Amino acid sequence: MAPFLDNPNQVQTPLSNLAKIIKSSTAEASQLHPPHLHHLATQVQHNLEFQHDWSSLKVHTRSPHRTSALLSRPILSGIPPQKIYIHPDEQAEMLKHGLSEADLNPTKEWVLPTHLKEKWSLRRFAEVFDNIGEAPPGESDQYEPGREDDRRRDKFTARKQEKRLLLATVSDDSTVVYYIIHDGIVKPRQN
Repeated sequence: MAPFLDNPNQVQTPLSNLAKIIKSSTAEASQLHPPHLHHLATQVQHNLEFQHDWSSLKVHTRSPHRTSALLSRPILSGIPPQKIYIHPDEQAEMLKHGLSEADLNPTKEWVLPTHLKEKWSLRRFAEVFDNIGEAPPGESDQYEPGREDDRRRDKFTARKQEKRLLLATVSDDSTVVYYIIHDGIVKPRQN
């Protein structure tokens, strides 16, 4: 049962992290898309930030690459704690130079919040990819290139010119599963 503030001197408990995210989201963002899509994006944002330690999370409602066109649904961008995808060509170069995945700096990624019951087609994915760039805006502020410990990694941290995103699929029990989706055909990764 929630406590009531009968006493004016009683201190309110702080807002939960999810309540803070909801409160901080702009009124404009929630009016541009149906409420269920906005809530889905908020749920995925909360999961990434507090379960997977992502940083610099932002909800995009307009295309940052196509004259601010309205997106069909909110899309997230953020920085994961470690690099989530390594191109097969990068992987071969890393092996030559004796680098491991832990040696690489993470890059900013796109995240598409969806619900398990939604039906997705190649056309719908193509519409999303048409409205996003290869990388979310603001990628340059992730780390400082040129630092002594980053010099070896700089060429491996530079993003390949390919569009990709994480498909965040939320089920009815609030479980979130993430899949890497590429725009087009990508050479398979060597294990």
